Amino acid sequence: MIQPFAAALEEFLDYLTLERGLAANTVIAYRRDVAAHLERLAAGGTGDLGAVDEAALIRDLEGLRRAGLAPSTSMRKLSALKAFYRYHHREGRLAADPCAHLEAPLLRRRLPATLTLEEVERLLAAPDPAQPAGLRDRAMLELSYASGLRVSELVGLQRHQANLQVGFVRCLGKGSKERIIPVGGKAIESIQAYLATRVDLCPYLFVGKGDRPLTRVGFWKMIKRYAVRAGIHSHVSPHVLRHSFATHLLERGADLRAIQEMLGHASIATTQIYTHVSTDHLKEVYQGTHPRA
Repeated sequence: MIQPFAAALEEFLDYLTLERGLAANTVIAYRRDVAAHLERLAAGGTGDLGAVDEAALIRDLEGLRRAGLAPSTSMRKLSALKAFYRYHHREGRLAADPCAHLEAPLLRRRLPATLTLEEVERLLAAPDPAQPAGLRDRAMLELSYASGLRVSELVGLQRHQANLQVGFVRCLGKGSKERIIPVGGKAIESIQAYLATRVDLCPYLFVGKGDRPLTRVGFWKMIKRYAVRAGIHSHVSPHVLRHSFATHLLERGADLRAIQEMLGHASIATTQIYTHVSTDHLKEVYQGTHPRA
């Protein structure tokens, strides 16, 4: 029960939605993490936000750590609490920010899973273009790999957002931020072949049953099905295809800032995870460029 803090929580969530323009799913995650923290405070007898200090926050986070919370989850929760207390301190409701000197736990950052170029080729070739559904599926897979779109962005694309003559798509990403992403010739050809079979008036670029837009779950199941058909035994998902897009660009010399723009990352720090390059690729570059290799 977070009754003593209900107004403070709702005001913070309104700020995230109305002023920062965060996506609904992001606001839901903030609500969940902050509300759980406030419930623990209330259960421990704290009824005033101003009574929360750094020691109380450390005890709270330490309790979660002892309960087996993963470091990555700990960091996410701390990030939510930092935003919550920073907001109320800035608004003058707290004399001091109890999170000001708290540091995120050290993380062993996992490298994103990717497909090899040969696996991508097999995956993209798996749909049967002789079938209408196969044309659509190939177009979706080609565009996903060609653009690095998030799955929600891909299934939400409308026809007018794809300029196939010029070769780009325009999408709204996290925080309703618009970005323009170039699209290669193979993807354009696949989309054009698919659209040539469409007779419906649905504004969405890709449709499922009943001429309704395909869902995220539908696309996820599609990739799983074609990965099996292509004989790919590693984990495959829409996010893996997005990771493969970024990694393959970087390995071929693309600028990290350009990749950041195409992926829609707010911070370059998020994109820097793609600076991992396989030992084999590094060796190949060395052998091909060093004068005494």
